[in-house]
Amino acid sequence: MPIAARIDEFGKPAWIALMIFGFWAWWPLGLAILAFTIGSGRMGCWNHNGMNRWQDKMDRVRSKVDWWGTTPPSSGNRAFDDYRADTLRRLEEEQREFKEFLQRLRFAKDRAEFDQFMAERRNRPAGDASQPQSQP
Repeated sequence: MPIAARIDEFGKPAWIALMIFGFWAWWPLGLAILAFTIGSGRMGCWNHNGMNRWQDKMDRVRSKVDWWGTTPPSSGNRAFDDYRADTLRRLEEEQREFKEFLQRLRFAKDRAEFDQFMAERRNRPAGDASQPQSQP
């Protein structure tokens, strides 16, 4: 197995480490490794295939997720598609109801804490000031 193929197994970090070591050991060696990696396309410089590869992956992910806000893609089985649509609709309704429940729960907690504060404030003795007094 050629040396370049063995280094390719470790990816770009191995090439970068080898190039740094080459510059450290003898600068012409580092320069030769740099020229080889750029010329062979291993670093992706001036080679836009690397960017296209990531764009293709993002497009595939986006196509799988895009249906979330709309109608999901058909599975080919109409009964299953109807069941899935009903289940998703039910889950969205339960989620909305749960969020409303949490809002009511937080409001009730805030109301109870405020009522407790007001009760303690009303029951406070008249001589008790909220500001500490300095003593001479």
